[in-house]
Amino acid sequence: MIILASNSPRRKELLRLITDDFRVEPAQVEETVESDIPLFEYPKYLARKKANHVFQDGHSNDIVIGCDTGVFADNMMLGKPKDSDDARRMLKMLSGKIHKVITGCCIISKKKEVAFSQISEVEFYPLTNSEIENYINTSEPYDKAGSYGIQGKGALLVKQICGDYFNIVGLPVALLNRRLQEFC
Repeated sequence: MIILASNSPRRKELLRLITDDFRVEPAQVEETVESDIPLFEYPKYLARKKANHVFQDGHSNDIVIGCDTGVFADNMMLGKPKDSDDARRMLKMLSGKIHKVITGCCIISKKKEVAFSQISEVEFYPLTNSEIENYINTSEPYDKAGSYGIQGKGALLVKQICGDYFNIVGLPVALLNRRLQEFC
């Protein structure tokens, strides 16, 4: 059985492009990173942490997939905003610039463990204060890294992307599918 160690509705929907035969068991871990981990390795580190937790917590006979997505700008990882001020700050930081979206994945079974990352780049249009306020007033920014969701109204902020669209949503579907084949 495949276990998705995430409660993200977007990841559940995207994993269904690969298989309908999976269960969800969210990882209950603190999303902290050791100080010696390089910045762009954070998502892979957290994906491994989540997958290992679920694997060791009663799913050692299953294939467990852990994931984490980070938005990176100005040498920082932007997480989910704490409040509207934090969302506003992040959106202003991303306005008119290119940033990286990195999704880390880890697949664990009894036989092996594979961890990998996918990187996509997103360029935002220069945003007016009014555009930022209108977007903040939707419910979208508050549960998404970097304060936006490209699959929703956040698409209106995006000038262009380079890389895997699904990676930006939160799951690099094609790459994950190829890596899962190593476990069959």
